[in-house]
Amino acid sequence: MQGDNRLFDDLARMASGAVSALNGVREDAEARIREEFRKRIADWEFVTREEFEAVQAMAQAAREENERLAARLGELERRMAAQDGVKTPA
Repeated sequence: MQGDNRLFDDLARMASGAVSALNGVREDAEARIREEFRKRIADWEFVTREEFEAVQAMAQAAREENERLAARLGELERRMAAQDGVKTPA
């Protein structure tokens, strides 16, 4: 019986050592993968959130200005047509 316990203890130590080694390999692999992702992402030309939001705000302002100018142009065309006595399609 004593020999069986020693055998099981040795097997448990070996299994524990193998699990520790596998955890080390996993952690090393994860670190390498993370670093590779960082390198690859750094090569891409991403914009920051602030840059994106600034351009988005500029685009919104341009759309609003375009709508104002379109309305103003429409009004000017109506005035000119009224002066000429010509009706324009609405």
